[in-house]
Amino acid sequence: MTTHTPIRYRIAVTSPEAHQFEIHCHVADPDAAGQCFTLPVWIPGSYLVREFARNIVSIRAESAGQVVALTKLDKQRWQAAPVKGELTLIYTVYAFDLSVRSAYLDSQRGFFNGTSVFLAVEGKTDRPCEVEMVGPSAARYANWKVATSLPEAGAARYGFGTYRAKDYDDLTDHPVELGDFTLATFEACGVPHDIVFAGRHNADMDRLCTDFKKICEYQIRLFGEPAPFDRYVFMTVVLGDGYGGLEHRASTALVCSRDSLPAAGETDIKTNYRQFLGLVSHEYFHSWNVKRIKPASYAPYNLSQENYTRLLWAFEGLTSYYDDLTLVRTGLIDAASYLELLSQTITGVLRTPGRLVQNLEDSSFDTWIKYYRQDENSPNSGVSYYTKGAMVGLALDLTIRQKTQGAKSLDDVMQLLWQRYGRDFYEGGGKGVGETEWETVAEEATGLDLKGFFNHALRSTEDLPLPELLASAGVKWQLRAPQSGTDRGGWLDKPKAGGVTIGAKLGSDSGLVKLTHIFNGGPAEEAGLAANDVLVAIDGLKASQANLDAALAKAKVGDKLDILAFRRDELIATRLTLQVSTDNTVGLACDDSDADKIARRRAWIGV
Repeated sequence: MTTHTPIRYRIAVTSPEAHQFEIHCHVADPDAAGQCFTLPVWIPGSYLVREFARNIVSIRAESAGQVVALTKLDKQRWQAAPVKGELTLIYTVYAFDLSVRSAYLDSQRGFFNGTSVFLAVEGKTDRPCEVEMVGPSAARYANWKVATSLPEAGAARYGFGTYRAKDYDDLTDHPVELGDFTLATFEACGVPHDIVFAGRHNADMDRLCTDFKKICEYQIRLFGEPAPFDRYVFMTVVLGDGYGGLEHRASTALVCSRDSLPAAGETDIKTNYRQFLGLVSHEYFHSWNVKRIKPASYAPYNLSQENYTRLLWAFEGLTSYYDDLTLVRTGLIDAASYLELLSQTITGVLRTPGRLVQNLEDSSFDTWIKYYRQDENSPNSGVSYYTKGAMVGLALDLTIRQKTQGAKSLDDVMQLLWQRYGRDFYEGGGKGVGETEWETVAEEATGLDLKGFFNHALRSTEDLPLPELLASAGVKWQLRAPQSGTDRGGWLDKPKAGGVTIGAKLGSDSGLVKLTHIFNGGPAEEAGLAANDVLVAIDGLKASQANLDAALAKAKVGDKLDILAFRRDELIATRLTLQVSTDNTVGLACDDSDADKIARRRAWIGV
């Protein structure tokens, strides 16, 4: 067996105030014809070509202390001239993207994904990699630490020094947090888990450990012990306002708002903490579903271009179904809270006219040009494979339970996928799920003919039969008109019937009402209003969300509103004729009318 010398990287925090990392890439035996290097254009889990090479500020090559000619071949590739002996590439990367997808560095903290900073050595990406992390030298950075799920290769835990990876793919799948962060540790099914928070906060770390542990142990046991990693790291940057996450094989990078975290002494689960726990659950579930059970087109990833699949509904949508389901099954939230979240997801899809235009397979395939590039017309032209995919997960789970009299569920499908594709992915050759294989596995796991279900759910634009399916699981369905501009869905004991609409989605712009989306065929479109128009006055009164809600509450179909609005810097005046509000808002509640319904609901959500 041939043993290859590892590719050695060095990443140094040389200039935090200028937001720059300096990286060295050392190749012991470069290609005799001239070694090529390339940087990914996208990061797995976020399906958009992001052109990370644009952040390379300077780059040069050396061998034996001598400068080596370096030619740029295209937007992301460089080739060094042939050399005898070793070759080192030296370059700086500008890092000021305060998200989970790229890299960030300032005098307070640093963060990077490998796809943003580590150039791949073409032809040698299967080799082991070593990376030396070097901290800033100034005394004020003396307390900086390192958080990553990369195994140490000489570095102390949480310390600067050398870490290792099996290959380039492994190297780029372990993000790194740098700084004087808050750290807490717990065990789930015998596996150590770190919680890392960067940024100002007063979170109750003990409670976070307790709540995270419930999520982690449930999901590990759902797929079957042992966990697919030896250690896991949750790394979160806390901001005044922020939300997001990105999964990795043994860690996740998260963004949360400061007020979403529980303070010491708080015992309830406030709405924004519930949302944060759902995010944690979502990204952790990805450790199985997409990091190891993954589409064949991602096995392996081609990071130089788009990778297409029609299966994102299964990998993102079903993960979105299980994230909140995990919270209720672990007792972190109660049944009423779970049904409220579910009703809001369904409401969001029903309020998207594009669900009747684009099917779920096409939504998955077009993610590169649609989901991550949404514009003012997106609600009219497409549907989210996250939210519609979660609804399909719900419908599929309840269909399986109903047709098998509770003997099988979606859990059985996920477990078979894990056994067949995920459990040995990184050790057994990395076989991904073919474009038609997911449906075949679902039929095998359940013993059902599900072809009609999948044709309806994935390849048509017809709505799912959720009222009937939920009724079979002991849940009442309420379809009603929205009660106000802030009504996101949920059960109401006495909802107001009917109502009127202006046919637009509203946002805020410096305290003013902004039309963010105009729905096709609605009053706003017919009145000539457009996305990004800012309302100035409604019937002679200063426009606000409150007075718009008040005007709509007392209006009837056919009434007219005189609108003044700014389009860019031009004032326009128009008259808008109100239409009847569509019943597109869902409420869900427990149906306890008989013992069978209660038993079926408990078997499904666990409470």
